[in-house]
Amino acid sequence: MGFLLAFLLSFIPALLCATMVYWLDRYEKEPRVLLGAVFGWGGVIAVLGAVVAQGFLEGVMTAAGGSEAAADFAGMAVFAPVTEESLKGFAVLLVFLVLRREFDSVLDGIVYAAIVALGFGATENLFYLYGEFTEKGMEGMLGLFVLRVVMGIWDHPFYTSFIGIGLAVSRLSRSVFVRWTAPPIGWGFALGFHGLHNTLASLSAQTPELAGLMFLVDWSGWLVMSLLIFILIRREGRLVGAHLKEEMDAGRLSPEQYRTASSSWARSGARLRALFRGRMGATRRFYQVCGELAHKKEQLARLGDEGRNTALVEQLRAELAGLSGQAVG
Repeated sequence: MGFLLAFLLSFIPALLCATMVYWLDRYEKEPRVLLGAVFGWGGVIAVLGAVVAQGFLEGVMTAAGGSEAAADFAGMAVFAPVTEESLKGFAVLLVFLVLRREFDSVLDGIVYAAIVALGFGATENLFYLYGEFTEKGMEGMLGLFVLRVVMGIWDHPFYTSFIGIGLAVSRLSRSVFVRWTAPPIGWGFALGFHGLHNTLASLSAQTPELAGLMFLVDWSGWLVMSLLIFILIRREGRLVGAHLKEEMDAGRLSPEQYRTASSSWARSGARLRALFRGRMGATRRFYQVCGELAHKKEQLARLGDEGRNTALVEQLRAELAGLSGQAVG
């Protein structure tokens, strides 16, 4: 009973947050199978790897220095951020290296990073909540649920998003210097914010006032990241509008479809109308192709024929023209 409740309290909020992240990717959705895979990586491989690595590092430090208290503090403030962010970030790095065609924007980097981090946080919270239940019962578990889930569910996504941003900036830059420096800078920001949170959490046991500072830093970070995502969504809408105008002029989509493709809210309305007309599949795919085509045209303009961009643009143009007559505008 206790384990099942801890599981539900950990994974249901994480999956709801993952759905929200998926919804925020308005113009060019990432494959759900791939998002599910990175969520699973975070929830299984990254968690198990972090537990093993942290145990090993703390054991080495204890054996070398003889101070278990110092090893515990280092484990929380240093070892945990390094191992957890590295293992979470590795899933985003795999997408970046193996499936570069799916890595089209800074928003994509945030989406993959947030999803893997939510998977990690769900499993981590399961361990903590069930442990609290076995020690202090239902009341203790619910109290910890408020602290870790209600008040802190976006912490891991916030930290790891910097890794996704760094990789996305590298992916889209023409500068060799930026390509090599952006990923480690993003990783460094992830470690810094994660380490600051854990340090304040550890010190708050002796100085309770620091808990308030910890939440202030965390929530301020969430707010700044939310504003960045809002800006990126608006920018992506303008990019789609700019690159699809040529397609409208060429007759591959109608003026009404062009206006719909350039607005995230209009897309939602078109999908709803398509549902009642039995054209949901074609309409959903049509607007997905609109987003993919805009991004590939942008990459062709910025990076040249890297990754066969020219062929992909022509392939997407043909698919767009074929779907235009079936899609609701």
